[in-house]
Amino acid sequence: MSLTPATIMDGRKVSSERLLELGYEVALLTSQFGRAPGLAVVLVGDHGPSEAYVGMKKKACESIGIASFDYRLRADQDEADLVSCLDALNADPRVDGILLQLPLPNGFDEDKMVQRISPDKDVDGFHPMNVGKLLLGLETFVSCTPYGVCVLLEAYNIPVEGKHVVIVGRSNIVGKPLAALLLQKQKIGNATVTVCHSKSENLADITQSADILIAAMGVPRFIKADMVKPGAVVIDVGTSREVLPDGRKILIGDVDYDAVAPIASAITPVPGGVGPMTIAMLMSNTVTSFKRRMGA
Repeated sequence: MSLTPATIMDGRKVSSERLLELGYEVALLTSQFGRAPGLAVVLVGDHGPSEAYVGMKKKACESIGIASFDYRLRADQDEADLVSCLDALNADPRVDGILLQLPLPNGFDEDKMVQRISPDKDVDGFHPMNVGKLLLGLETFVSCTPYGVCVLLEAYNIPVEGKHVVIVGRSNIVGKPLAALLLQKQKIGNATVTVCHSKSENLADITQSADILIAAMGVPRFIKADMVKPGAVVIDVGTSREVLPDGRKILIGDVDYDAVAPIASAITPVPGGVGPMTIAMLMSNTVTSFKRRMGA
């Protein structure tokens, strides 16, 4: 794909292409080893967005032949029940990847639970051991959303090497691992990366210097047109729900899309941009885990 002015970076299209490739690979692996790669998703409590997201992950598994195992715990269950569930999945030979859906209800120690997952099955890339490997540039599972952003940039032939990338948001899920990825000496890397956050002074001056601006702070329509350099590539990782006057609910991002799109050279929509890429990369990580464990 070639980059043209006002290119809409279609995450659905790129994700579908990646899933199609994975589907062929899964079929071959299943035939060779006598079982399909397996992904276990653990959901604790009732959380609408998490329920929807888990549903999309299950649908993706079914579409490419990955075995999907769902485990649900009530919000009022003891933390020890979740520990037992994770320990059992760590030992289950059918399971190549474990995804603990976050956020967890009050009373659960998220850091402790994430660390309970075997690093070898941590297809979300959240375990401290995998995060450390990422920082060192070692082979590891990469967090799915940052991974998806890099694959999307690559799909649209957007040059990253030597460019100034500004990431607004320093979360452990997106901002920090994405900065580490883009700094690496790799195909999609060698960038000069600045990470901004709520305490950054003169934020607009920093974002205006970005060749690639990535919004990942979870604040609806935070990035305005006057914060973007003309011709910049804008990646919107944010997702928030907005209720329209007629009662309809829509998804919006961290970027004021209508105002920013006319001055950007490329931009991701919400929905349909980074979101589908996250799910595709989860599938990719699960297949990678299977191949490592089977010696493929």
